[in-house]
Amino acid sequence: MGLRIYNTLNRKKEPFEPLEPDHVRVYVCGPTVYDLAHIGNARPVIVFDVLFRLLKRLFPRVTYVRNITDIDDKIIDAAKAEGIPIRELTERTDRAFQEDMGALDALPPDAEPRATEHVPQMVKMIEKLIELDHAYVAEGHVLFHVPSMPDYGKLSRHDRRELIAGARVEVAPYKRDPADFILWKPSSDDQPGWDSPWGRGRPGWHIECSAMSKDHLGETFDIHGGGLDLIFPHHENEIAQSTCAHGGAPFVRYWMHNGYLTVNGEKMSKSLGNFFTVRDLLRDWPGEAIRFYMLLTYYRQPLDWTLEGLTQAKHSLDRLYVALRHGGETAPEEADEPPREVMEALCDDLNTPLAVVHLHEFATELNKAETDDERRRLKGALLGGGRLLGVLAEEPENWLKWRPPEGDQGFDEEEIEVLVRARSNARANRDFAEADRIRDKLKVKGIVLEDLPDGTTDWRRGG
Repeated sequence: MGLRIYNTLNRKKEPFEPLEPDHVRVYVCGPTVYDLAHIGNARPVIVFDVLFRLLKRLFPRVTYVRNITDIDDKIIDAAKAEGIPIRELTERTDRAFQEDMGALDALPPDAEPRATEHVPQMVKMIEKLIELDHAYVAEGHVLFHVPSMPDYGKLSRHDRRELIAGARVEVAPYKRDPADFILWKPSSDDQPGWDSPWGRGRPGWHIECSAMSKDHLGETFDIHGGGLDLIFPHHENEIAQSTCAHGGAPFVRYWMHNGYLTVNGEKMSKSLGNFFTVRDLLRDWPGEAIRFYMLLTYYRQPLDWTLEGLTQAKHSLDRLYVALRHGGETAPEEADEPPREVMEALCDDLNTPLAVVHLHEFATELNKAETDDERRRLKGALLGGGRLLGVLAEEPENWLKWRPPEGDQGFDEEEIEVLVRARSNARANRDFAEADRIRDKLKVKGIVLEDLPDGTTDWRRGG
């Protein structure tokens, strides 16, 4: 089964052919660790986690690298505002990021290089760019000279005026060209810095990813991913640095970018009161529901985040778990093999919405299945497809009876079971008014009752 992905570089969907038939190499821009991850940060993590899972099914070996940016002016400012060392801030924020992404069921990448651990490689790459006349030293800075690369801008496809305006470049007097960008800049005594041939300083943002990707994946690798907002200037500048430093060798063969995320139709902003961190949401929602909501929109399309949408996504996921609960207790062997329909959807440029449609089709069939063989087959298809998407990993009973770890948790399980038994007794005594009163009492607390054909009653949270 062949994989096709939309290559931003060529603006079209293309068959994916790795450099090495048995080894795929992927790099995705990771977090700048100065604050908790918000839902916009989570989207590329989830998108490229699905890609990682898919590639592992298709190829014998996959190397997935996602960096940690721990050199940045935002980090310097945040540490100064808190009055703590930079290292303390970055390590704390990195731990929180790992915990939050783990709660979204994202697999850890094969490597997570930190920028602070690759400064020598950055210095070496900058020296090479100077040697090849693609960079120059000016007033303690080192800058990449954009006119030295004739096809600069091929990823974003802007003309030079658009490029300069889009980057909001500083037209400093020491620049040879307004579009030139920083590779190295001086550090003051109260800023982090490293010794270099150009004095004590620190690297620019773009050179970090060029050096780290080269160190872990080589001069040329298969897929580079990130958010749409990174196309320019970050990814454009990565191409310039890496291609020019490596004598014109191609940098990346396929570029993949996920779409923007808005909240209630507006750009997410603390000032607008529509800013959600992953940690905020995890207080009230299971991480799998957050992940599932992201998968309901095609990754290249904009995603408008609303709490109503998250609620609907949770109910949709509940329906799949209800089908699994009714499908029997024994997990079938077929659960290790994703169904053809889900594989085909994901191989068509990660069409997760279509993959989810197929999961619901399996759930519908499972609810109607009349034989054990049918139930085993359909439950296996549902679990196998879910595993490829990173969902349906919980035991159905645990999922359907989950409640928030904080805040108003409603009735506990023992209280619910007592009320369910009381309602069953009321029904048996034909006291339907009391039975309805108990049902309504439970419903107010988000408890949904399911009366089964054999006369028993089951329940789940999330009504």
